[in-house]
Amino acid sequence: MTERAPLLRTPTLSRKLSAIAESATLKVDAKAKGLQAAGRPVISYAAGEPDFATPQFIVDAAAEALHNPANFRYTPAAGLPVLREAIAAKTLRDSGLEIDPSQVIVTNGGKQAVYQAFQTVVNPGDEVLLPAPYWTTYPEAIALADGIPVEVFAGADQDYKVTVEQLEAARTDRTTALVFVSPSNPTGSVYTLEETQAIGQWAVEHGIWIISDEIYQNLVYEGTRAVSIVEAVPDAAAQTILVNGVAKTYAMTGWRLGWMVGPKDAIKIAGNLQSHLCSNVNNIAQRAALAALTGPQDEVEQMRQAFDRRRRLIVAELSKIDGVTVPTPLGAFYVYPDVRGLLGREWRGKTPTTSLELADLILEEAEVAVVPGEAFGPSGYLRLSYALGDDALLEGVQRMQALFAV
Repeated sequence: MTERAPLLRTPTLSRKLSAIAESATLKVDAKAKGLQAAGRPVISYAAGEPDFATPQFIVDAAAEALHNPANFRYTPAAGLPVLREAIAAKTLRDSGLEIDPSQVIVTNGGKQAVYQAFQTVVNPGDEVLLPAPYWTTYPEAIALADGIPVEVFAGADQDYKVTVEQLEAARTDRTTALVFVSPSNPTGSVYTLEETQAIGQWAVEHGIWIISDEIYQNLVYEGTRAVSIVEAVPDAAAQTILVNGVAKTYAMTGWRLGWMVGPKDAIKIAGNLQSHLCSNVNNIAQRAALAALTGPQDEVEQMRQAFDRRRRLIVAELSKIDGVTVPTPLGAFYVYPDVRGLLGREWRGKTPTTSLELADLILEEAEVAVVPGEAFGPSGYLRLSYALGDDALLEGVQRMQALFAV
């Protein structure tokens, strides 16, 4: 009798994770850094990362924490009690919401807070309204929670801000949550008090969770204030999760320290998730964040003023390019020009038809890295971060001006 060869089973990978795309902004930034390492004089507007050093008093607090053996041990998964108290105080000061420290979870950066927020409120098949342009991580985090992102697009003619009428047109019986971001990444747009109130009241009326990303709330200009949706509509607090962190305001992107704030029942189950996912955040980073939130804010204001100067410069210079429309951002450190007027035209022998092709052209011909609109929603737009040095910022735009000179 002939023996049969055993049937071999080919191992498979997770279908859910296989469907998740790499972060487009980090991908472009990595490509730019690779070219720089190879000796190319590439100027990158890709990463949303301040070029400033973390303020020294924060670094000193971290250094001091290294001498305390208590920081070498496990601490509460939801965060150091003293840091949760400081975050509660900041939430009252800047978001107008009085909370108990037990309503705070300290996370490994704002991204983990975003991930856990969707895991907390989304069930399989639930729809999440996602105003576009959006930060590239939101749709992937929604998908990881088995939710369905429903894009609601607002163009440059609306200053990239959605209306209640647009949200209502997209709402269905499966709508569970709404993403609300002001100031916005990638556009820098800031919703007014009246706009925020209208959206918050609409969400309350329909029993929709709000995931409000406030990580740029302290980076605003021209006397603008980013009014938290829970301050504009106090009743919304019972169905809102706020996500925030120290990365942008304090130039602490590499410290990986964020947090989420929400109703006690939501925070309880999110805390259960974190207890299994990662336990406590690095204690040295927590001590540094405590110093950031409770220490002097002079350097924060100096950085904000520098961003403001760069904001005005990049808007003025980009506006000189024929075919580019540049709404003036009032927050964050991004500008989001409408570049559809450059598409379908020949530039140095090439005719880009999408902003993805346009971004490739700009990198190849001008050695300038920008992120195409496809990373944030529809094609036809570019995101440029102005969180880089003044000289490089100006030179990069001037290279683009030369490339698109008519």
